[in-house]
Amino acid sequence: MRVERDCVGELEIEEDALFGINAARAVRNFPISNEPVNPLLIISLIEVKKAAAMSNHISGALDGTKAKAIIAACDTLLDEDYKQNAFIVPAFQGGAGTSVNMNVNEVIANLANRQSNSQKVHPNDDVNLAQSTNDTFPTAGKVALLKLLPKVQSKVLDLIETLDKKATEFNDVVKLGRTQLQDAVPTTFGNSFRAYASLFKRDYKRLERAKDNLSFVNIGGTAIGTGLNADDIYQKNIVGKLSSITRIPLKPADNLIDATQNCDVFVEFSGVLKTLAVNLSKFSNDLRLLSSGPQAGLAELRLPARQAGSSIMPGKINPVIPEVVNQVAFQVVGNDAAITMATEGGQLELNAFEPLIFRNLLQNESYLENTITTLIENCVAGIEVNQDVCKNEVENSVILATALTPVLGYQVTTKVVKRALKEHCSIRKIILSENLMEEADFDNLMGSSNLLHQAKNKNYSFAK
Repeated sequence: MRVERDCVGELEIEEDALFGINAARAVRNFPISNEPVNPLLIISLIEVKKAAAMSNHISGALDGTKAKAIIAACDTLLDEDYKQNAFIVPAFQGGAGTSVNMNVNEVIANLANRQSNSQKVHPNDDVNLAQSTNDTFPTAGKVALLKLLPKVQSKVLDLIETLDKKATEFNDVVKLGRTQLQDAVPTTFGNSFRAYASLFKRDYKRLERAKDNLSFVNIGGTAIGTGLNADDIYQKNIVGKLSSITRIPLKPADNLIDATQNCDVFVEFSGVLKTLAVNLSKFSNDLRLLSSGPQAGLAELRLPARQAGSSIMPGKINPVIPEVVNQVAFQVVGNDAAITMATEGGQLELNAFEPLIFRNLLQNESYLENTITTLIENCVAGIEVNQDVCKNEVENSVILATALTPVLGYQVTTKVVKRALKEHCSIRKIILSENLMEEADFDNLMGSSNLLHQAKNKNYSFAK
């Protein structure tokens, strides 16, 4: 064992451990769950430390030997699948991210000292030089979010493409529309799936717009955004170096003080993810309704059978994929609520609750990426339409009488509908028996070209 000291006192640390006293205290202080800090956030923090070492060397604040040792340690951690037990700080933590920042500082310093026989690298004085948790942690968090974002966008594009294919496949399959779960005028499944594709195209565009605000970082602002202890040359170089390392086009925030204390950009981004989750859930609700049955429900769609649905009812198949999408959406909405409260709860020059904000945002991105994958592969791609059911519903629906109102008027048409429902007969029979219309005129109004009439909309291209 080795003994380390801090402002609180002394603590014994395992001799071969790369972490130090700050990380060890965090484990003792925050025994909330076994969930670790998201590995992508750790990786992004290491990249921040590498960029900082480069920038501090350029400014002359860090000598070449130490800078080389820190950079080499960072490269080792980034290139190798390092043991998770080096980064031990739990996801739920007080201190605005100080524990995880120091955990990374300690690991880099200890590894640098093991790999180099040069002068001792210090976690605070050298690895954390010209930095504060308050600018490194939110910067690393944004980098992590931006790394995951293209994966989410790619899955949304895959979903759009799959829905467009289904729209083409079902283009001419006529079905009854429904409003408020009651029969409405006819449409086609082509129209339905094309509308779903349009819905997710908007989600894609919202995600695309979110990139810009996330790319503004407060690194160089140190404790509260004033840049105390950060050299001007360091400040001019740090964002460029970090952009080069991460291959993400980052930009310095216009106002570092604002960017350090206010987290509204995270609420905005969370809202975009929440909107995507809500749309996925609504789509899944529709799939569950339209596939309900297969004998006593709507049964217009057939979803791929993925697993046995009951431990007691033989042959029962449940819509498990839409159900899991619903549950993920509920979790994303819950995480969004926590992000909202964490952002609102910040005070004065710093928000202390960014660990929760990044934990939830990164979780939401990962959940949505995986959820859309299973939705496409295990459900949407294999959807079939029960055309016989759809045809029967359309042909026997009295709601088709809506097409008669321009000719007969609302009141007369209402009487026709009520009589058809009461006598369990077709509206055609009543119309012809009462000589309300000529047979040819009725057939023309009931033709698919009239029933499926749509105002012609401009077609806007959407490039992948």
